[in-house]
Amino acid sequence: MAYNLLKGKKGIIFGALNEQSIAWKVAQRCHAEGAEIVLTNSPLALRMGELNKLAEECNAPVIPADVTSNEDVTNLFTKSMEHFGGGVDFVLHSIGMSVNVRKNIHYTENNYDFTHKGFDISALSFHRVLQTAMKLDAINEWGSVLALTYIAAQRVFPDYNDMADNKAYLESIARNFGYQYGVKKHVRVNTISQSPTRTTAGNGVKGFDGFVNYAEKMSPLGNADADQCADYVVTLFSDLTRMVTMQNLFHDGGFSFTGVTQAVIEQMEK
Repeated sequence: MAYNLLKGKKGIIFGALNEQSIAWKVAQRCHAEGAEIVLTNSPLALRMGELNKLAEECNAPVIPADVTSNEDVTNLFTKSMEHFGGGVDFVLHSIGMSVNVRKNIHYTENNYDFTHKGFDISALSFHRVLQTAMKLDAINEWGSVLALTYIAAQRVFPDYNDMADNKAYLESIARNFGYQYGVKKHVRVNTISQSPTRTTAGNGVKGFDGFVNYAEKMSPLGNADADQCADYVVTLFSDLTRMVTMQNLFHDGGFSFTGVTQAVIEQMEK
């Protein structure tokens, strides 16, 4: 069911790869709620993924952008503003990659060249996106910017590896840039800490199935799926949440504030 929460709004969505992607679901939901969108991903991801299918469904242009490149990000915002005939009202940063995780390199043995690459793509890119948007005055007053994160930024999940460090920095950028952009133009900046979700990136984490099952047992409401996350994102892009900024918002069925559940106790006693 649609409520026209984003009627007349325009936005940019980073990171949709395939139908498993949270960003893919967000794009569909934003379109259903009346928004016009631009889709973007890296040139490599565009070759690997199915973004043209989503673009056709949402009547959205696709503008490639390597988020480690200042020139690419500037080009993305410039062309998006030309397409829309003005600024945007929302941005979703749904980007994360760790070469160390992909290559099964233990956290204590991280290859720092890989660490730097993952940090640039997963975290520093968020600062680059916000900095570029501010310089170009690309986000309209009372706009909303969101990035997807995970509770491993605050708690230890051994196999999450250096992505935990990346997410911690990502959340810090949201707070610090959220202050600056709020003062300058009432633009709000938040992160969403989502339940473990079966995306292409999530499936790359060692022991992910066990991880998902554990989170399900530890969450009073169960794990939030990608469609439910998209619903939440829409509310944060809407005018109903204008005074929410600089927050890390848990969307995880209660996992983040649960010490233990009866289901986990019973499992441990078997």
